[in-house]
Amino acid sequence: MSTIPQILKDMRTQMDKAMDSVRHHFSGVRSGKASPALLDAVRVEAYGSQVPLNQVASVNAPEPRVLIVTPFDKGQVKAIEKAIREANLGLEPSAQGQMIRVPLPQMTEQRRKELVKHVHKLAEDGKIAIRHNRTEGRDKLKKLSGVSEDDVKHAEKDLQKLHDDYIKKVEELVKSKEAEIMEV
Repeated sequence: MSTIPQILKDMRTQMDKAMDSVRHHFSGVRSGKASPALLDAVRVEAYGSQVPLNQVASVNAPEPRVLIVTPFDKGQVKAIEKAIREANLGLEPSAQGQMIRVPLPQMTEQRRKELVKHVHKLAEDGKIAIRHNRTEGRDKLKKLSGVSEDDVKHAEKDLQKLHDDYIKKVEELVKSKEAEIMEV
């Protein structure tokens, strides 16, 4: 049987997962600096199936505007180069022997604004997940038996405070990511 502390703990865990998801999605959004996470979404045709790039190559950012992709299997260079080109990231990889250089083009003002809109959409998805957790927690609290109404009301206030704290964290993440994107 659930208890109020258990429900609140479960909802905190769920909200933490929503925050982690937002952070993960933000790491894949390109800002002015090169980040290996930019290529997390790239899937490569390898060994008869589509696999994430990080399973067939290592990705490093030795310079602020360049990513270096080093395939584990040297025979995969062409497939990886093709996958990066076709990933709709606006990148032009070039194979250089056993590695692939991926220079990051200068972002236009319009592209920066599009990325900021995308970040806001990702953040909204995170907020929606947090709101769903609050609603789920409220439903569980209302279904508790043998608990006074006052205890349930106090628990709902605690749950609301938890919700507000996480929403605020998402908004702080958005502000910092937006500043990072708009930085020229």
